[in-house]
Amino acid sequence: MRRQTHQRIAAQVMVFFAEYRLSFQEITACAQGYFEQAEWSELQALAAERIDLYGEMVAETAAALEQQLGDVVYQPALWHQAKAYYSKLIRQRTDPELAETFYNSVYCYLFQHHLIDNENIFIRSTRAGKEIRSGDETFRSYSLKDSGLVQLLSRMLDDFSFAIPWENKRRDIRNLVNYIRNKYPQSLFREEDTRVDVIESVFYRNKAAYLVGRVHLASGSQPFVLPILNNEQGGVYIDTALSDESDVSVVFSFTRSYFLVDVDVPSEFIRFLHTLIPQKSLAELYSSIGFYKQGKAEFYRDFIDHMESAKDQFIAAPGVKGMVMTVFTLPSYPVVFKVIKDRFSSSKNVTREVVKEKYQLVKKHDRVGRMADTQEFTNFSFPRERFSEELITELLAVAGSSVYLSEHEVVIRHLWIERYMTPLNIHIEQVLESNDKEALFHAINEYGKAIKQLAAANIFAGDMLFKNFGITRHGRVVFYDYDEILYLTECNFRKIPEPLYPEQEMAGEPWYSVAANDVFPEEFSMLTSCDPQIRTLFNELHADLLGVEFWQAMQQTVLRGVVVDVFPYRKIHRFLR
Repeated sequence: MRRQTHQRIAAQVMVFFAEYRLSFQEITACAQGYFEQAEWSELQALAAERIDLYGEMVAETAAALEQQLGDVVYQPALWHQAKAYYSKLIRQRTDPELAETFYNSVYCYLFQHHLIDNENIFIRSTRAGKEIRSGDETFRSYSLKDSGLVQLLSRMLDDFSFAIPWENKRRDIRNLVNYIRNKYPQSLFREEDTRVDVIESVFYRNKAAYLVGRVHLASGSQPFVLPILNNEQGGVYIDTALSDESDVSVVFSFTRSYFLVDVDVPSEFIRFLHTLIPQKSLAELYSSIGFYKQGKAEFYRDFIDHMESAKDQFIAAPGVKGMVMTVFTLPSYPVVFKVIKDRFSSSKNVTREVVKEKYQLVKKHDRVGRMADTQEFTNFSFPRERFSEELITELLAVAGSSVYLSEHEVVIRHLWIERYMTPLNIHIEQVLESNDKEALFHAINEYGKAIKQLAAANIFAGDMLFKNFGITRHGRVVFYDYDEILYLTECNFRKIPEPLYPEQEMAGEPWYSVAANDVFPEEFSMLTSCDPQIRTLFNELHADLLGVEFWQAMQQTVLRGVVVDVFPYRKIHRFLR
């Protein structure tokens, strides 16, 4: 029997989704080989390729539907029927929530993010609250009842071995035993019920592999992460152990690239991760393992629920107003909404399209824990009653082309959503007022380290004013203003030429030629001239940033293809080798 049109739509979306998932898994499966071969640039390229894959497959699906069905595909009523049929097709899949989101993406691509409602797409998932299990465990379990601690650790390392050997397995086990004895109560060694669960799949990112799991004690469970490094001489070793929830959370931070990890049943996988770091939202966890579109869908659902329960009003985000973006926030919800302004400050030599390209660059680039991930939305609708007339007036004044108003809605045609962080300039002002010298030291040191680690990842931040950085709840300084970022290798770092006569030095304009990508590190001293304490600290900690030598040396490092170590944990935590 010939399929009806709505069935053909659903079946075609299903075929392309299955192809997407297969390609996603094939790309992910390459990570282990690159890790074992210490092919770091290839591993990073793999992560970027996987991000591109989603958009490419959505576009292919839409093109195939247009070719097969013509203009009929643009009839919204058909999609209401297609959704119902598609729901039946995905029932037997182990990844139905991803399938729903893919369907949503195809619909939004075809209808250009208009006519969005739960009749035609899965604004609300049909799988919410339904547990899906593959029949296989997500994790392996090890019990002290079956063996002593040393044997347990030895068996665990054997089970998660690589194609290259452990550099020194006995030493790694000894380091882990010493860590456990210092970290856990001694009663651990006498409790037969003590169990260790380790996720079956190894997590890969940049230059490390990670074993992720939890320890079950009589007092409850505790998460752990074991980072594994390649010595680049044919062996691997455990670099450290992390078991504080805050340390584990940092490994899964929104400021880091997505993991490459094999996931068969995403919802089951996420449930396990959520037991380890419950303060992380489902959106953050899905994004952290590469399902960033699912993360976007989970964020939107959570935001809708929050809007129904919270009563506060949207406000302009605290901090200095941006020259390219206008930013607002809901005080009860930890994100900011960033909208491109219609007109930029005369000092900003960028266009709307360039700004979009910069944000996409950050999405795909290694963020080394120093750049915030973002979610991009089109035609995002807010209830008008939650906006003051003052905020609406400001949005219309600076970004009117991106704002549509109706009686009950404020629709932003294009925006980015980013985790809220305290702007660094505000944090520093508060620290100076409280005369907290330790906090000031930490903030300035983090600021300089952020700039250096971005440089190591081939990113020059451009506008490095304090207002363009934020500080996270873990005390890390993160860059979040992307309109002027460049690849470090595109910059020309120069010393300021000596003036030929005094009048040149006193002139309002430079007495020397300045090309588009010329950078003069000496000028960075102006960034810390606001306060003598700040200037003194910065010069003690990071004076090398004020000379061309640091920047040119880092350029050469990047050009040689060296991927610099940037760990998601403090170096002091690393085990001795």
